[in-house]
Amino acid sequence: MAELATIARPYANAVFDLARRDNALNQWSSMLGVLGATSEHPTVKMLLQSPDLQSTAKAFRLAEVCGDELDDRGKKFLQALSDNDRLDLLGEISAQFEALRAEEEKSLDVEVVSAYEMSEAQYEALKVSLKQKFEKEITIETRVDASLIGGAVIRAGDVVIDGSVRGKLAKLAETLIAV
Repeated sequence: MAELATIARPYANAVFDLARRDNALNQWSSMLGVLGATSEHPTVKMLLQSPDLQSTAKAFRLAEVCGDELDDRGKKFLQALSDNDRLDLLGEISAQFEALRAEEEKSLDVEVVSAYEMSEAQYEALKVSLKQKFEKEITIETRVDASLIGGAVIRAGDVVIDGSVRGKLAKLAETLIAV
């Protein structure tokens, strides 16, 4: 997995630099998202892994599947990937591009899993607090998981804050077992 990330990084950086230069971050984000998602579809994945097709044919077919979602720049990028036998990196390139974009735009996507539905006041207070902590614009996605018993688990980039009752009980159990 780390190897894929390492190989994908120069492609993601190059596309990001191009998109930033052309003021086209949204367009590239959309194209890479479509390419990444499409390349993960089981049927398309089989096509991309097929030894019977040449890389250029794979790129052409993938571009056909994506249709109008790709402009000429997207098709040229796809062809460059196929020329270097790197079509399998599309998902990782898309993920790295989005990370670079979030850093550039000073934004952070946060997932909050709580035991109960959050009130609007809790949502706003959490958003303000996270904005101060990370010094970025925050986008929060929430979902409810009753198995947490109480509290919440917050995932913000690489940071995970487990304030759930289930998490605290697990830590207590670990401590008791260690004694």
